[in-house]
Amino acid sequence: MQLKKQFGKRVQQLRLAKKMTQEELAEHVGVSIESISNIERGIHGPSFDNLEKIILALNIPAKMLFEFDEE
Repeated sequence: MQLKKQFGKRVQQLRLAKKMTQEELAEHVGVSIESISNIERGIHGPSFDNLEKIILALNIPAKMLFEFDEE
């Protein structure tokens, strides 16, 4: 599985674990719901600025975003 898809799936897992909607995450990050959806589906990766905002919004260590399930 390509990195963007793994990363997007991980963002979604962590967002759902925090009981947060795509809309809520988008508000925290300052992007559209469509942007969050595209990240979660592995279509686009976030910029470093938005990556930092996702980490802050989810209140997690950065490395958690890159802890993928083995496939």
